[in-house]
Amino acid sequence: MFYNDIHIRIRYVFLVIIICLIITIGRVFYIQVFQYKKLSTLAESLWSRELPISADRGKIVDRKGRVLATNITTTSLVVIPSQIVNSKRVASDLANILNCDYEDIYKHITKKTSIERVHPEGRQLDYETAEKINNLNYDGVYLVKESKRYYPYDNLLSHVLGYVGIDNQGLSGLELYYDKYLTGENGSIKYFSDGKGHRLALSEIYEAPTSGITLQLSIDLELQQAIENELDKAMSKYNADGAIAIAMDPNTGEVLAMGSRPTFNSNDYKSANTDVINRNLPIWMTFEPGSTFKIISLTSALEEKAINLFEDTFTDTGAIKVDDATLHCWKHGGHGTQTYLNVVENSCNTGFVSIGMKLGTETLMKYIHEFGFGKKTGIDLNGEATGILFKTESMGPVETATTAFGQGISVTPIQQIRAVSAAINGGHLYVPHMVKAFLESETNSVIKQIDKEEVKQVISEDTSKLVRFALESVVANGTGKNAYIENYRIGGKTGTAQTVENGVYSTSKYILSFIGFMPADNPQIVVYVAIQNAKNVVQYGGTVSAPIAKNILTSAINIFDIAPSKDVMPREYTWLDTKYVLLPDVVNTSIDEAKKTLKGFKVEYSGSGDKVIYQSPDANTYVKEGSTVALMLN
Repeated sequence: MFYNDIHIRIRYVFLVIIICLIITIGRVFYIQVFQYKKLSTLAESLWSRELPISADRGKIVDRKGRVLATNITTTSLVVIPSQIVNSKRVASDLANILNCDYEDIYKHITKKTSIERVHPEGRQLDYETAEKINNLNYDGVYLVKESKRYYPYDNLLSHVLGYVGIDNQGLSGLELYYDKYLTGENGSIKYFSDGKGHRLALSEIYEAPTSGITLQLSIDLELQQAIENELDKAMSKYNADGAIAIAMDPNTGEVLAMGSRPTFNSNDYKSANTDVINRNLPIWMTFEPGSTFKIISLTSALEEKAINLFEDTFTDTGAIKVDDATLHCWKHGGHGTQTYLNVVENSCNTGFVSIGMKLGTETLMKYIHEFGFGKKTGIDLNGEATGILFKTESMGPVETATTAFGQGISVTPIQQIRAVSAAINGGHLYVPHMVKAFLESETNSVIKQIDKEEVKQVISEDTSKLVRFALESVVANGTGKNAYIENYRIGGKTGTAQTVENGVYSTSKYILSFIGFMPADNPQIVVYVAIQNAKNVVQYGGTVSAPIAKNILTSAINIFDIAPSKDVMPREYTWLDTKYVLLPDVVNTSIDEAKKTLKGFKVEYSGSGDKVIYQSPDANTYVKEGSTVALMLN
């Protein structure tokens, strides 16, 4: 019996031992197979170290590949506390070189961590400072490459481009909106150390950083420079409170240029006023549009066939009664009896009140909403405003009347230029955008092309054609004469809007604006200009903003190589204007005939013979009266 008990006990012991062995083998198998990577990583972390190498942020280039935002290489200071022999001496020397507090540096180099970035004192060091630190030759003190954002044109396009923080993170503008595309993947120099943290020889592993994606904008650098130059001149000439300019391709929604004043330097954004750097006025600022908004009222009336431009007439006495309110035209005494084309040319307020009445509240507001007012356009920038419109159900006749000529409502410049683009491009409303394509950082090959995005067709091509004609007539014969460019078909509309202060219209402060486009028969570019509170000048958009828009459009002619137009609408001149006349064609005529035809011009000859085989300038172009015409004879 006793023998059997011992035998059973031995069996139990063996069973327990076998079970323990099975559990041990299973555990070892689990660790070796399933937890190998995790444990290996934990073990490696005890004796491996990484010196970070920051990735270059993706470049930002214009539509032709010219660099608008790039990177420069700087160095930054990192320390490995376990490798530092004399902490007090190292801290003292570094504090002297960096010109900062000793205690702050001492905390960095004695911190209980495997590696410490000295921030912010040791970030993005200049060459001289980095060289002094390098010459110390202290163990545990390292200088690593760091990328710093750089804007080669300083203030140019600053609100659109935005700026980045010290860690290369986008903080505003396109830098913020497309931060995840622009941000690259950091690299490192990995090395191994012994138990005391000392670096082991021949143990470096280099992991290269990956640059971010390049953004190609729809912006044209030359046009942007032209706009910035005009804004600077306007601010200086008129001592204005602010200025805005946008240029857009009406057929795609691509923004070709965008600028505003006041502005800032993206390389030195910390020294700028926070209100300035955080407010991109072309998309953020809302104000009463004034007469430029009449384009929308006109377009709506033409689409609804509420008026006939050439046959219907309106008599302007200078004022019109709507309910208990009396609304006035800008011209004292009125314009008298005129066609609705004249109403547009003269920017007659009371005439547009009548247009609003013909349309009715619901129809007018329907088109205003269709053209995208009262909501964001969807442009790829942060901080866009929506504007303010009357609620249709709460509008009475007075609100309808004032809305028809751009008063009592609030819109943004980007909404204005987008809506006018739709009115003149055949009726197509597009989402405005800044980015044209995403490019691979090394090869500049296209990763993704950004195509135009149409929201809807608001009006018909026939209506759009009439709108283009009417606005061309405004520049040739009406309030927009100062935007007229000889030999080119220019359309446009002026605007003069009182600013509101403490709920009351100011009697001295105005926003003077102009929207113009060219060529009027086939628009390729539309420009919006607004000057806020211009001083010591007659307060009309046609006086202040139209000439600025003309200069921008003139620059666009050269930049985009826009050919002269045929069938230019002749301009009506005043005695103050420099007059231009259509140059006759004298090629293939005799000298005597050419002299008679060119009476009033100065004629110069080259060659010999009695027949003209070439003339300069070309025939059928507008030239200054009395200018010189060169003739080549056979």
